Amino acid sequence: MPGFKDILGHDSIKGHLQKAVQTGMVSHAYIFNGEAGMGKKSLARAFALSLLCEENRGEGCMACHACKQVLSGNHPDLIYVTHEKPSSIGVEDIRKQIYDTIFIMPYSSPYKIYIVDEAEKMTVQAQNALLKTIEEPPSYAVLILLTTSQEAFLPTILSRCVQLKVKPLKDEMVRAYLTEKRQVSGPDADIYVAFARGNLGKAISISDSEDFQVMIQEILKVLKKIHCMDISEILDFIRMLKEDKLDIEECLDFIQMWYRDVLLYKVTKDESLLIFKDECNSISEVSNLAAYDGLERILDSITRTRMRLHSNVNMELVMELMLLSMKDLGRNNH
Repeated sequence: MPGFKDILGHDSIKGHLQKAVQTGMVSHAYIFNGEAGMGKKSLARAFALSLLCEENRGEGCMACHACKQVLSGNHPDLIYVTHEKPSSIGVEDIRKQIYDTIFIMPYSSPYKIYIVDEAEKMTVQAQNALLKTIEEPPSYAVLILLTTSQEAFLPTILSRCVQLKVKPLKDEMVRAYLTEKRQVSGPDADIYVAFARGNLGKAISISDSEDFQVMIQEILKVLKKIHCMDISEILDFIRMLKEDKLDIEECLDFIQMWYRDVLLYKVTKDESLLIFKDECNSISEVSNLAAYDGLERILDSITRTRMRLHSNVNMELVMELMLLSMKDLGRNNH
C-alpha cells in the first residue's frame, strides 16, 4: 500500500492533503472524483495512513504501530464501507457501517476514517442518511467518498464536501512508468499510453492483459488487409469479436488510433509521430491507397458506430457497416 511519495503524479491533491494533515485543518468530508484506475483509492489510503500515523508529518512513516496496522489492513479506526448489492449502496449499509458507529470514539487515534468506494452507487435514501452525519459530524470523523461520477450525489452532499478531481497523468509519466518499472518495450508502451489517456491503472491493466494482446494482433491483421478482404472474411472477423467477447469500445479506440496514424503519416511522412511505429510500412501502404476525404469518412464512420452501439443498435450490423466503409477506402483515387 503506497504512501504519498509512492504515488505517481497528482501533486496538487497530495500537497493539499499533506498540508491538511500537518496543520490539523482536516475537513470532515472529501469527494475524490475521477475515472476508474486513476488512483483515487491509492490517494485515499495514503491520506488515511498519514492521518493515523503517530509521527504526524503529512506522510505515513510506515514504521509506527498505527502505520503497521493500516498496512496490514486491521487498523480499528480505518473503516472501508462495503455493500452487499453490487449495483447499489443502500440505506442499511450506511446506517450499520457509518451512522451506528461514528459516534463511538476512535480506539487509538485522533481520527476515525470511513472510506466509501463506488460512492455514486448510494441510493437517495442512503445519501440522506449520510447527510445527517456530514451535517453534524463528531470532531474526529473523516469521510472519504470515492466516485467515478459525482453528478450522482445530492447537491446538499456536494456542498458539504471538499471536492478533489483526480485528473489524467501526463503521457510521458505513464510511458516512463511502463518502460522503467514494468520493463514494457518502447513500441508497446506507445500503444498502451495512447490507449490509457493518462490513466495509469488502465495502462498497467492492459499491459498485463492477454486478451488485449490478442485483440491487438487480430485487429492489426484486419487493418492491414481490409481493402482486399471479401465479405465472408469480414463477417468471420465480426464473429470472432463476438465469440472472444472482446471489448468493442476498445476495438474502436484501436481502429481510430490506427487511422489517425494513417492520416498523420499521409500529411507529414514523419514516423516519429506515429503510435504504431513498428507498423510504419503498413501505415505507409494504407496512406498511399487512401484519399484524404476517404480517411475523414472512415473516422466519421467510427464515431457513428460508437453512437449506434450506445443506442443499442445490433453490434454485428453496425460493425459490418463500418468495416465495409473501411474496405471501400482502397478504391479511392488521390
